[in-house]
Amino acid sequence: MYTPPAFRDEDRDSIRATLRAARLAHFITATAEGVMATPLPLYIDQKEGEHGVVYGHLAKANPQGRTAAIGDGLAIFMGPDAYITPSWYATKQETGKVVPTWNYVAVHAHGPVEFFDDPARLLQVVTRLTDVHEDERAAPWRVSDAPADFIQAQLRGIIGIRMPITRLEGKRKMSQNRSLADRSQVAAGLAESPRPSEREAAALVPIA
Repeated sequence: MYTPPAFRDEDRDSIRATLRAARLAHFITATAEGVMATPLPLYIDQKEGEHGVVYGHLAKANPQGRTAAIGDGLAIFMGPDAYITPSWYATKQETGKVVPTWNYVAVHAHGPVEFFDDPARLLQVVTRLTDVHEDERAAPWRVSDAPADFIQAQLRGIIGIRMPITRLEGKRKMSQNRSLADRSQVAAGLAESPRPSEREAAALVPIA
């Protein structure tokens, strides 16, 4: 990921927050048949290894899970993002020398990929992934709520993913390269957006 120094995020807590908040990631592998990518809900077990381990699962019919990866896999986790109009910049009124851009937060996780179909391991992954997204609900649904034989049948239709993270790249592009006047107006403009992601991005623009 191309990351100029001004946008590099090396704060481990910030990176972990982005990983936890991402609802959907993109899982990418290079193979002898070309690059393969699948949008997936993934979770990170932070207790394993130096940087954690990515877990998830693919449909067994998905060829990505049946094709050996060449080199490391890549999981892309996105945070808030927003279109930035030049109309917000104080510089527009001063010189007119401005263009549109896009603000965003992203984390790239790299590591060797393991695919597996052991039912016990698959059940652990499915249970953990479900709990991650159900725990915030008032009445969480649990995998154990469904009949055990039904769950076992469902597990036969998926392939597990395990990717120990060997390298993390964090990027937070939130107008840090603009003047304080420009940043203040960007934050104010985003705060009035009807899009939730853009209002989230407003809070990440440094104006202090």
